[in-house]
Amino acid sequence: MKILIIHTAFIGDIVLSTPLLKRIKEVYPEAKITYLTTPAGASILRNNPYILEIIEYDKRGRHRGIKGVWNLGKRLRYENFNKVIIPHRYLRSAVLGWLSRSPERIGYDIATGKCLYTKKIKYDTNKHEVEKLLSFMGDVKGDLKEKYRLELYPSKKEVESIDLLLKNKTENKKIVVLAPGSKWETKRWPANYFNELIDKLSSEESIQIVIIGGKEEKEIELDVAKTLDLRGETTLLELAEVLKRSSVVISNDSSPIHIASAFEKPYIIGIFGPTVEKFGFYPWSKNSEVVENKEIECRPCGLHGSKKCPTKRFDCMLSLKPEMILERVLKVIHEQK
Repeated sequence: MKILIIHTAFIGDIVLSTPLLKRIKEVYPEAKITYLTTPAGASILRNNPYILEIIEYDKRGRHRGIKGVWNLGKRLRYENFNKVIIPHRYLRSAVLGWLSRSPERIGYDIATGKCLYTKKIKYDTNKHEVEKLLSFMGDVKGDLKEKYRLELYPSKKEVESIDLLLKNKTENKKIVVLAPGSKWETKRWPANYFNELIDKLSSEESIQIVIIGGKEEKEIELDVAKTLDLRGETTLLELAEVLKRSSVVISNDSSPIHIASAFEKPYIIGIFGPTVEKFGFYPWSKNSEVVENKEIECRPCGLHGSKKCPTKRFDCMLSLKPEMILERVLKVIHEQK
């Protein structure tokens, strides 16, 4: 059985798909799984023991445009996949599945290009994204968070790299990670709130504050003097290794809450403003919570948030004061051994 997964969404979505890999192997123990994703998605999936091959879909480079998609489709057709699973709900992914000429192409019933599928799976908005993904392999029961955990695999190289970055900075201290970024501006907790939190946490001698994110997050103006600022300094698997070692992770509704959910140690505090848990992208970890203001009537204002608040008040985030987060962090830190 040769199975292809086509998923070219955001990093968090790719991380959330890792339990599906385990489930496929349960149903088809001898299956050879190929995963087609973006270059960033490929980098976070490296070393996964369930995946035989990762194909990078470079839509801004060699696979750009109709010709690029056609050429990639020809390669997929050559592989003779028995089954193609397409969690990504957009036309280009559906076309790639169709070009593979696989006899079984499975996608969501709300997807653009669903007419190109041979089988459609109900996109149940009442389920967490992981549960939706597991439905590609039929009904699954039991404690899903325990049985189907998110899985990431930093290698020895990533471990040694983070050893060097954290050397002499975290000894006898608990790491509190701040993840201030998001592609969508309204999903970002205000920078001045993060700064107030940094100011309060930095007075705790037992805590080392670490800031994470990509190079683009460096534009967020934070008081970094008393922190270890790793924005733009790590690969995705190195970032995963940092989160693996952390005691608390404070993140907007963005990929770090999903990356952190792959590990048992960190307590995850997700800050949700314009988005809500019902969308199914809350932390897939029992060691977590979502901080939100459920009294804001205009929530949610969109699946991904937006560049500007539609009401121009930004109440959903401004009402989540730094003291609220500080109280939760200190409580968790003091409860940990």
